Amino acid sequence: MLDGWTQTTIGTKLADVFNPDSSLSLGVVYLHSLSEESPAIDATFTAGLRQHRLRCVAPHGGQCWWADRVCPDFDAELTPERYLLDVVVPWAEAAWHLGSRAIALAGLEMGGQGAVRLAFKHPDRFAIAGSISGAFDCQDWYGLGTPLDEMYDNRERARQDSAVLHIDGHRWPPHLWFGCAPTDAACYRGNDRLHEKLAAMGVPHTAELEARGEMTGSMLTFVAAALAKESKRLM
Repeated sequence: MLDGWTQTTIGTKLADVFNPDSSLSLGVVYLHSLSEESPAIDATFTAGLRQHRLRCVAPHGGQCWWADRVCPDFDAELTPERYLLDVVVPWAEAAWHLGSRAIALAGLEMGGQGAVRLAFKHPDRFAIAGSISGAFDCQDWYGLGTPLDEMYDNRERARQDSAVLHIDGHRWPPHLWFGCAPTDAACYRGNDRLHEKLAAMGVPHTAELEARGEMTGSMLTFVAAALAKESKRLM
């Protein structure tokens, strides 16, 4: 674990927390990928947080897809989405004395789709979402041995709960960023499809779909600027 990170229990589950003394009253909830790698060991991500003076909480969720479906590997009763909404976010708001809409969602792959889907479903609560290589076509992972196979009856049910099908034509998060490299065979099609649908609906967003290198810096720069804009709007 890199300097600045600690580990704590939020509710009944572990989470990694970045909260240096120099941080602003702005926070990021980071959702990890299927590999479950923590940002607490990611030097680039940590440097970006430090540069923008952002706090971060990264809950441990296993391969839960961060969905509003019971995932036996996560919890027998509490869905991952309800855990984020009812436990993690209130914890961050209380612990860090955060104002309204002072939390952004961000994630990688499974976590990226989870962050964007959660913002689409709850845009009044989450104004900002960022995703790197988001697994937006989560139905493509159905049948491959992840907990999706238990969470949904079939591939079509998984598709119906994908992020792109939670876009509301009248309500959306005002700050949305996602990026994916064209060489990412598993995730690129879903990112391109999301970009096309948002563009057709007139939903403002930033999509970096020709990325060739590291995207963490771009995502965190976008998130930090959006958080600053939201904080000024509410003053």
